Amino acid sequence: MTPATATEKKSVSLVNISTEKWPPRHRTYFGSLEVRSPEPGEPYAITPIRSCKGVMDLGDKRIHEIFISAQEIAEDLARELNGDSGEGSFHGVFVAAGPQPTDAELAGARRQLEEFQRRLVAAADLEWERTKNPMFITDLERRAARQLGVEKPWLYDPKPMAECPVCAEKIKHGVAVCRSCGAILDREKAAQYGLTPKRTRRERGDASAETEVAGKPANETGEQVQGVGKQPAPENTDLK
Repeated sequence: MTPATATEKKSVSLVNISTEKWPPRHRTYFGSLEVRSPEPGEPYAITPIRSCKGVMDLGDKRIHEIFISAQEIAEDLARELNGDSGEGSFHGVFVAAGPQPTDAELAGARRQLEEFQRRLVAAADLEWERTKNPMFITDLERRAARQLGVEKPWLYDPKPMAECPVCAEKIKHGVAVCRSCGAILDREKAAQYGLTPKRTRRERGDASAETEVAGKPANETGEQVQGVGKQPAPENTDLK
């Protein structure tokens, strides 16, 4: 090890002020590393980063070891995490100058994170003004609005849908009629808004006949008397 590398820090602190959970980071020289996120009530979380040795294959069974300092590894991880959402993005990850971040470092990181989140919310507002479609708002923009504590018309949590028992299509809870198959799911509500099916002419005729028969008097055997209230037809007395 050269004198220059001997003075390198053995460990540096990678600080994260965002509550976002990151998947493990993978490198050939240290394997897998999980960057910690602050728990509820914690202002930040620290992931210690240590120096490593990389190996370069020169061919002919020759290898060359490369010393990678902890500072280089931490800066590489911070650059990867912060640049995950495009140019100018920042997700609250930085390398502290000492074992613990200073108040100035934390204040600068919070200010930079808030500026990035406000840019995301502004972009979502423009998209909402143009389309009025919440499907065009990204999860990153919604998360930024929640962390800033702002109320936006495009910030919503979709409610679970029910399933029509007839056609199995997705419907909203409490609907009276399925819009896909027309099945009446709530007859009382459907009748209230005039959505029940109208009776056919034949059905109306059958109902009228039943009402007429029901209004006629019955004889001793309980059968309906035909022609009650009508004068009998006169007999034909003409001689042939």
